[in-house]
Amino acid sequence: MKTKLDGHYTTNWEEVIADRMKEAKPSAIREILKVAQDPTVISFAGGLPAPELFPIREFREACEYVLTNNGQQALQYGPTEGYRPLKEWIAETVMKYGVPAVPENILLTNGSQQALDLVGKVFLNEGDAIITDEPTYLGAIQAWNPYRPKYITVPLDKQGTRVDKVEEVLKEHKDVKFIYVLPNFHNPAGTTLPLERRQKLVEIAAKYGIFIIEDDPYGELRYEGEDLPPLISLHKENVIYLSTFSKTLAPGVRLGWIIASEQVIQKLVIAKQGSDLHTSTFIQYIVYDICHRGILKPHVKRIRKVYRERRDVMLKAMEEHFPKEGFTWTHPEGGLFLFVWMPEELDAQKLFERAVKEAGVAFVPGSSFYPNGGGKNTMRLNFSCMPPERIKEGIKRLGKILKDELERVKK
Repeated sequence: MKTKLDGHYTTNWEEVIADRMKEAKPSAIREILKVAQDPTVISFAGGLPAPELFPIREFREACEYVLTNNGQQALQYGPTEGYRPLKEWIAETVMKYGVPAVPENILLTNGSQQALDLVGKVFLNEGDAIITDEPTYLGAIQAWNPYRPKYITVPLDKQGTRVDKVEEVLKEHKDVKFIYVLPNFHNPAGTTLPLERRQKLVEIAAKYGIFIIEDDPYGELRYEGEDLPPLISLHKENVIYLSTFSKTLAPGVRLGWIIASEQVIQKLVIAKQGSDLHTSTFIQYIVYDICHRGILKPHVKRIRKVYRERRDVMLKAMEEHFPKEGFTWTHPEGGLFLFVWMPEELDAQKLFERAVKEAGVAFVPGSSFYPNGGGKNTMRLNFSCMPPERIKEGIKRLGKILKDELERVKK
């Protein structure tokens, strides 16, 4: 553990790092975003909201108001559970979707990413099994990998989780701790779970005594169709619900929340106290002021309109420029992403390298979203961040790369 150098011992860091961190890998998406930060690159890689739509003036006004009227409280330590007026606002807001929430069963977190980590910290023992979709959200995999669970995956189709496969898994595996799903505008797949599947999933979970982690960061971003009831509204005792302000207000505020039974919230609070004591009091006051003044609702209405246009532009451009043979993709009803399945002989990682180097276009190879490996012939495309003309040009360039590569592998 120590190396002697010039009569002194120095620490060999590789030997003292915990075993669970020796296996940890950096986020593939974060590494890709370093490449995509080049302003000449047309990036469909990150799950980035459009920065030109951020309510900057409203944030400035909120900061001035909070510091003038509540500066001492906003800059002080706060309760781990979160700022109660903001929790009351969240409870009132989610009730319109039938979510059974009161301030006592809400915990505010540093983004929903911290919520995922707290779930792992509280519930996962080494070797516990988690049922996830294949593909599923990379951030959840990263949050839970240090706790060394095993992932049992069920396939997706164009309507989301194959719920019929979930019961097959539960019959075979007795060590499943929970089911993780993204029912609204799935990341990365863009799918939406129909009502019948939602009802069936909560029935299956209750039958086998398994709880569900419902991750819903995109639920407010619906561009077509009717809102569907969250899983927690169908079985409040068996579901832990996660959401965030990142996709509706701004990701930089790092503010999310967990809704669960008070018993679960108490354990999550203890876990959070060991992580960060509490989420930024100042940010909570700022976000509450924005929400309380009625700014969020019209802002969400505005971004829905913009993102719908960008989704439609991307889908139309893909129909025009992508190869027809062996290519399929999702048509998301909302959210920020769509997912592409390509012929088996194509490798998305190699295509990414070509696309960036030769065409100045970035995307995320889909293999990052497969917890047990696979998906090398898939990719995720984000449509929210680029303006329409850049989307058209980027898809045109990417389509040419795909056609060239498909022709090459066939020779």
